[in-house]
Amino acid sequence: MTTNERDDILDFLSKHRYFLRSAAEGLTDEQASTRSTVSELTIGGLIKHVSTVEQHWADFARTGTSEETPTEYTPEVLAAWADQFRLIDGETLADVLASYEKVAAATDDLVRTLDLNAAYELPAAPWQPPGVFWSVRRVFLHITAETAQHAGHADIIREAIDGKKSMG
Repeated sequence: MTTNERDDILDFLSKHRYFLRSAAEGLTDEQASTRSTVSELTIGGLIKHVSTVEQHWADFARTGTSEETPTEYTPEVLAAWADQFRLIDGETLADVLASYEKVAAATDDLVRTLDLNAAYELPAAPWQPPGVFWSVRRVFLHITAETAQHAGHADIIREAIDGKKSMG
């Protein structure tokens, strides 16, 4: 059996989303906010971050535009960045998981419908030279890589909380 490229992207992304979400299975909000390693990362915060990043890149794939990268890293900008990695007052693990499901469904629709060969110039950023273009295909691969990387982080954090592992 052979698959097409879109099916491969969707399958690969789905598997890594599963691993990220499975790290949160059965956790309380307190556990989802636990820093169980020397890192600032938490499982709830990672899911929130991955959802935000996926939404950002999916919007870029759809429109070719992106939010402006800050030119100055003020305390407010740094605080907003840090809040992306943790559950803040009023947020629950259930909330971020539900939000992530909506973002994932919207991204999946884009994978099914967008021209994978369309390319857009990446937004200006201190770490990005001008004139670099990414195809929509590469954007979806980047989303998948980001999800996979953070699923691994979440797995380590979960194992340190209660010994549960998503693999192995």
